[in-house]
Amino acid sequence: AAGVGRLGLVDFDRVEASNLQRQVLFGQSDVGRPKLEAAEERLREINPHVEIERYETRLTSDNALDIIDGEDYDLVADGTDNFPTRYLVNDACVMAGVPNVYGSIFRFEGQVSVFATEEGPCYRCAYEEPPPPGLVPSCAEGGVLGVLPGLIGSMQATEAIKVLLGIGEPLVGRLLLVDTLEAGFRTLRVEKNPDCPVCADDPEQTELIDYEAFCGLPSADSDSQNGQAMSDSESQDQVPEITVQDYNARRGTDDAPFLLDVRKPHEYEITNLGGALIPVDELPDRLDELDAHEGDEIVVHCRTGGRSA
Repeated sequence: AAGVGRLGLVDFDRVEASNLQRQVLFGQSDVGRPKLEAAEERLREINPHVEIERYETRLTSDNALDIIDGEDYDLVADGTDNFPTRYLVNDACVMAGVPNVYGSIFRFEGQVSVFATEEGPCYRCAYEEPPPPGLVPSCAEGGVLGVLPGLIGSMQATEAIKVLLGIGEPLVGRLLLVDTLEAGFRTLRVEKNPDCPVCADDPEQTELIDYEAFCGLPSADSDSQNGQAMSDSESQDQVPEITVQDYNARRGTDDAPFLLDVRKPHEYEITNLGGALIPVDELPDRLDELDAHEGDEIVVHCRTGGRSA
């Protein structure tokens, strides 16, 4: 609606009912549809003249520089919700020479900045190292104020327009912090790190890396996570899974499985299903606590699949 002529959308997910609380592109009739399909339809209702390119894939180190191309796009609006992809987007933007209009949300707070411009810092200058795995809950685990993504997204759109038109003072070298509970806005200075491994004059990293490993997470541990099919032998090696709905249906029944929660204590406190808590790093020393369940079906509950595997 502001006159941007070409939009590239990257996503591989489908609309879920839980998205509707905060993702205004979608409605009840979109539940189950590919997000990009529903998003394009809604955007064309607003402006039928805009050119929309859909990339229905997971953004990875293999395809990021093909998608984030300075010849095709003038900037990236980063709305990712996990640290590996956030670092991936940053590094790809720096290497492609494309500004990164960054936004993130957490419960009642948000952040906005413009990274990876020629004269300004990048995301790694502000956050050199990712937080320990599991320390920051996801939206699903910690929740988020429903209006917050709209607020932060509008600020990102404002910054994008300023960058595209070369007007005003974009948030280059500044990190805007938003606290909705306090109705507070404050700005922190972010200096360009002359020793940044990515955006320094002589960077030590010149290629995209394994960002799951960089963030201390299991590397995109199955080819299926990268959109590739597994062989039959690989498929047979996969750990069986159970959905929350199936587990809930069996709770309280005679064949209810024993639930073992291997997350961190702070994750357990945020929300839990009533399972026995034994953090995965303590498990080798506490296996005797499972002796009473030898021969029983055990369901392992973790934050992401890698820990339970």
